[in-house]
Amino acid sequence: MAINSNHLVGFAVGLGTAAVGIYLYKRNQARIDGWLREQGINIPLSAGNDYAAMSLEELVLEKERLEDLIAEREMATPAKLKTEEKKK
Repeated sequence: MAINSNHLVGFAVGLGTAAVGIYLYKRNQARIDGWLREQGINIPLSAGNDYAAMSLEELVLEKERLEDLIAEREMATPAKLKTEEKKK
């Protein structure tokens, strides 16, 4: 099937719609993410957040996320050391 003008128009409309959606999301990101969290959807906090401006709940969630990452890495590190010692 050859590409015709309907395909190009559809592509342009889709691209424009996506661009507007991303713009509106970024403009209202804090409100949208807060609403999604209220609905039970786990939205990770972005790395660019200013910790001084975060709410107590957001800070606690970030702390828990970091503690989970630390625990995972601590659990993985001894396993690597044990396998390396066995190779020697």
